[in-house]
Amino acid sequence: MERISPHQFMTLGAAVLMGGTFLLLAAGVTVASGRDGWMTVLPGFAVGIPYGLMVLSLLEQYPRKNLLRISEILLGKWVGKIIGFIYILIAGYYGGLVLAVLGEIFERSIMPLTPRWLFYLGGLVLVLYLVGSGIEVFARFSEILFPVIIIALMLNVVLTIPRIEQGELMPILSEGIKPLFYGVLKVMPFAMAYILFLAGILPFLPTSKQEIGQMKAGVWRAVFWVGIVDMLVVIVQILVFGPGETIRLANGILVLGKLVEVSRTVAGIESIFMGIWLGAMVIKICAYFFMTSWGLETVFNLKGFKWNVIVGVVFLGIAFGLPRGAYLLKELSIAESYLLCPFASVWIPILWGVSRWKKGAGV
Repeated sequence: MERISPHQFMTLGAAVLMGGTFLLLAAGVTVASGRDGWMTVLPGFAVGIPYGLMVLSLLEQYPRKNLLRISEILLGKWVGKIIGFIYILIAGYYGGLVLAVLGEIFERSIMPLTPRWLFYLGGLVLVLYLVGSGIEVFARFSEILFPVIIIALMLNVVLTIPRIEQGELMPILSEGIKPLFYGVLKVMPFAMAYILFLAGILPFLPTSKQEIGQMKAGVWRAVFWVGIVDMLVVIVQILVFGPGETIRLANGILVLGKLVEVSRTVAGIESIFMGIWLGAMVIKICAYFFMTSWGLETVFNLKGFKWNVIVGVVFLGIAFGLPRGAYLLKELSIAESYLLCPFASVWIPILWGVSRWKKGAGV
């Protein structure tokens, strides 16, 4: 069976956690918490740390098994099958939604005359190639691309500093602390999406005590790397556009890319940024494609190229079946807040708690 190293685990996890969060996060947290929304980004991502540590502690007790298989062992075969079926539905639906968002963003931002199905098909072909090549190739792809994504985001942030309005972040906490709680709730689903990916990738991870310790440290690093970068992206959008315009723009980072100028001579380089961010979206879609495939294999013993093609067709069907514009982003938010986040936030602690109880009771 394929294996990935602790370093690849960290960079792959960070890339999956990052995904396309930088595209939509600023508007979401600003709606929830106003000009203080940037304060909620890092705490919202940090919620994923204890969940990640719980998942890795289950790996120590049940090596080479994903959480779907561990659920069958701890909770019974049929309860485990039901959980696995829910996992497949959520992963498949969310993956199709992200594919739809990819087409929406690229069509509206840089190629409005290009048919949307070309974006869907192009992204899906790359995903199918990565899935067919295996988890090791996917990990190496993420290991190379993740630093490039971070550098592109930081360049976008730094090169728009001349356009900031310093007073836009003031006054701090003018509406009190309560709105920050709602902002954290907006960020939490991204952390839970990362945790669900960890639930499926466990069989491909090393199992020695030292390497598990390194992966636990990798969870901390991944969360803080992504949390800090996304927080800076949100801060810059609020400083440049103001809270009201940040909410209205929805994909403000795309507009920031259009504002970038180098020495007042080179402008309009947002297409370069978009090419890099395409990779970030592909990583997210690929992660949920893998999760759907792992679920089908674990629950129904369905695997192979034929089933990968079927999953791809399902992703395309979901992407084509959804309306465009604001409805699509609303549907994505509903799936994150009412399907993905509740499922992960309840399933993982219950599984971890039952495992600890059985270990303590000697069952």
